[in-house]
Amino acid sequence: MHYNYPADRLAVRCIANNRSTEMTCKLTTPELRERKETVIASLKQQMMEKRDLKNGYAFRFPGTDDVLDELMEFIKTERECCDFFIFGLSVSGDKSEIWLELTGAAGAKDFITAELGF
Repeated sequence: MHYNYPADRLAVRCIANNRSTEMTCKLTTPELRERKETVIASLKQQMMEKRDLKNGYAFRFPGTDDVLDELMEFIKTERECCDFFIFGLSVSGDKSEIWLELTGAAGAKDFITAELGF
């Protein structure tokens, strides 16, 4: 099957909206500290590139299945404690790279830097 899409349609991206805009982490201080020392530290170590976005950041990681599993767990957990984030995941089929976009409402970028240390 071959699809012909107009060039302007190819540039359109579907991005989730978020009803939650309150920038608070629901983890207790000890829980957040542990998370920073384990999951977040592991992701920071594997991060290959970081790009500024208007309302957050994009992070490039190796495209392995292990990294994909780790990123999926990170997203699932972050949705529970920081429900104001919007997560975007772009995974190459050839396993060369994975991009995680972490964005949100005004202030999300500062929160990512201050609280997650990314």
